[in-house]
Amino acid sequence: MKNYVVFLFQLMVWSGYTLAEWLSQHDRLLFKVIMFIVFLNVAVFIGKKVLNSNLKTFLVTLISLTTYSVIQLVLRTFGQL
Repeated sequence: MKNYVVFLFQLMVWSGYTLAEWLSQHDRLLFKVIMFIVFLNVAVFIGKKVLNSNLKTFLVTLISLTTYSVIQLVLRTFGQL
């Protein structure tokens, strides 16, 4: 159950990243990478606080980031039709 809660919180973090990325459309790539690293650290911090396990945190973060990426890819692909 804790894994699911962390997954949902991390999806909220990635949604916040999407909003921040949209607001910074004209920024350079370096700043977007730095912003991604900051949001990744927030997601990992949430996972470590709730799960108390580095391995579970890594796995849940990887799954949430993969899910976020797939959703973004699908939305961008079907949004162009």
